[in-house]
Amino acid sequence: MSITHIHQAAEKRRSIYALNKQLPVPAADVVKTIEHAVKHTPSAFNSQSTRLVVLLGAEHEKLWQLAEQALAAIVPADKFQPTKDKLASFAAGAGTVLFFEDQTVVKGLQDKFPPYAENFPIWAEHADAMHQYAIWTALASINVGASLQHYNPVIDEAVARTWNVPASWKLRAQLVFGGIAAPAGEKSFEPVEARLKVYGL
Repeated sequence: MSITHIHQAAEKRRSIYALNKQLPVPAADVVKTIEHAVKHTPSAFNSQSTRLVVLLGAEHEKLWQLAEQALAAIVPADKFQPTKDKLASFAAGAGTVLFFEDQTVVKGLQDKFPPYAENFPIWAEHADAMHQYAIWTALASINVGASLQHYNPVIDEAVARTWNVPASWKLRAQLVFGGIAAPAGEKSFEPVEARLKVYGL
């Protein structure tokens, strides 16, 4: 793969909110794409602490029904419709990837390497973020749209109960994916010069 291909993949990865259930590839290919990213995405100390649950079809829809129930309990009824509409747009997709960090792995590393103990939770978040980006970009490369959501901790208990998630797995994000019903809108960029400094070139 050339640097041009890497750049193109990065540019193609966008937040796609208008999703449908018509995936451009078989669902099994989506799962294989996710599996590859899980295997090859790096982590500090090779901790491999990121855990994922992939929900497809009715299981995916169930997630967003659970989210609606959880949010209905805390959002005033007269202000709930926008939230309900947003959740329905996620349910309209084909699937969701749930991202977790296994706290047992994090704690084990803290115990094994005390001088770095306070950093392992931070490094675990880095690993989780790299998995999110790797999978999101890989899905974009096969023309699967996606958007990253963060309904944790509101949905944590329902997710753990419904899908038998171990207590040590901490939910970090939800990547909704599906067919692209409408492209992403225009994206603005802050000047790179204000965000990057180079010395010695």
